[in-house]
Amino acid sequence: MSDGQRLRYMELAPEGMGALSGVEHALNTASCLPPVLLELVRLRASLMNGCEYCVGLHTSELRKHHEPVGRIDGVARWRKSDAYTQRERAALRWAEVVTDIQNGHASDAEFAAVKEHFSDVEVVQLTLAVASINAWNRMAIAFRPQWRARVADDDGGKVEVEE
Repeated sequence: MSDGQRLRYMELAPEGMGALSGVEHALNTASCLPPVLLELVRLRASLMNGCEYCVGLHTSELRKHHEPVGRIDGVARWRKSDAYTQRERAALRWAEVVTDIQNGHASDAEFAAVKEHFSDVEVVQLTLAVASINAWNRMAIAFRPQWRARVADDDGGKVEVEE
């Protein structure tokens, strides 16, 4: 099979994909977590998973929030940067722990570290954000969608999805 699209999964499973979209909507509109923090976590997991589409999308979302390029580009090596708050660093580490489960599971020490910066509700919402982006990454990696995010520089970084 070519490198082209394998299945049009959004059309083939509209109920399931709609439910996944609903999770994202709830996180974006009803979560107590700031939008920039959610996007940093989504970007970190997408980088770990190698999902080009999601990396582009969440980079664009961070631009829309006027995040400095250095902070966006530095997500892959956040440990070596002083550009992130302690709370953001805890969220990025939790995103890695929850994403990279093949090398172990979230230890008590890792859980305690994230709990230093987040309430119980926030830890659940943060974990839901990580789980959700991992699901989106896996769908895109498995089915190779042909759409791409196009960011227009003159409209404040608005993302347009093309099929």
